[in-house]
Amino acid sequence: MPDLTCFQETRYGMFIHWGAYAVAARGEWVLNRELIPQDEYVRKYVRNFKAERYDPGSWARLAKSAGMKYVVLTTRHHDGFCLWDSKVSDYNAARLGPGRDLLRPFVEAVHAEGLKVGFYYSVADWHHPDYPDAYARDWPTGWPEEAARKRFVDYYIAQLEELLTQYGKVDILWYDGCIPQPTDGRRANELARTLQPHILINERNGEPFDFRVSEQSLTAKEGAWEANLTLNDNWGYHAGDHHWKTAQDVIRMLTTTARSGGNLMLNVGPRADGTIPEDSVRILTEAGQWLARNREFLPNSTRSPFSWNNCSTLTTRGNTVYVHLFASPGKEYYLAEIANRVLSARFLDGGQPVPFEQKGDRLFLRGLPCPLKDPIATTLALELDGPPRPIRTQKTFWIPG
Repeated sequence: MPDLTCFQETRYGMFIHWGAYAVAARGEWVLNRELIPQDEYVRKYVRNFKAERYDPGSWARLAKSAGMKYVVLTTRHHDGFCLWDSKVSDYNAARLGPGRDLLRPFVEAVHAEGLKVGFYYSVADWHHPDYPDAYARDWPTGWPEEAARKRFVDYYIAQLEELLTQYGKVDILWYDGCIPQPTDGRRANELARTLQPHILINERNGEPFDFRVSEQSLTAKEGAWEANLTLNDNWGYHAGDHHWKTAQDVIRMLTTTARSGGNLMLNVGPRADGTIPEDSVRILTEAGQWLARNREFLPNSTRSPFSWNNCSTLTTRGNTVYVHLFASPGKEYYLAEIANRVLSARFLDGGQPVPFEQKGDRLFLRGLPCPLKDPIATTLALELDGPPRPIRTQKTFWIPG
């Protein structure tokens, strides 16, 4: 079985949705949502997808400066347009639009920054003649005939073989659109394991897989898991979507996933020319600057046994509890969560000691700056006498028992 150590050490990655739909600038589902005929989609969007300012090195540098450790790119989304020179489909970036393979420079750039490489691959393909319904308002419910299903499965597995044999080491295979079933996922995943024995696979195409995902949700899953969220309200580039999250929102999401022993993969949607919107760059840079000062809590974070409270998120790693204060509690903070004896308390940024006292079930943290010095969050590190233990176990959603 692949080793999940690197996945758990990283905890933070970049998702990139990029393709011909970026020309339309109305999100990655534009063909389906607007019932655009295939020939019109090719004429208006695929042929005008030039990627003239594509610089994957800048993408990789942004991910690294943001504190991310892996990058996953949509090699092919549901529209079926491939970013590489596929030998089993002429509908690709080497033959239409950019006129070149866009995937190889991406892989090289990400590896050059010391980051892990991931390939998103949609099994669904609205362009393929054997795919049941490109314009279903939900997903298609079944295959019209078994012969068509088998042809389609052979086609997509041939593309996976191209992706996993032509670009060196690939660390993550991130499936999407594995509908309608059956898609012979076991056959595809076992081939992936044969070609890249170390590769980590999400659960969407069935077993064998390594981690589960929560799309647009911070809901924790069993075992290794990853939350996938957008910086605004769209995965692919949408010129009119300005509903941006803040850098504090990003750190809140990151501490929330870390609290449940999960990863956060945060999406950017580059423009058709290959540039990442300035708002995305600003948000990720601001959050990355905070993370550079406070990163200690993140690698190998474990599922926290502690309940919610009104001022902070508590994450755990080894015998340390990290108290992430997003709202000021005043000059003192009363934490009634920890059953352990606390050995020391310090600010994570800078390492200055924090005066504290334990009285019964309560921990008093004193001398806190009011207002908090960091506008995003102030984190305290509490060293305990052993693995973190809660005073009370939460048994319902809202109220600790």
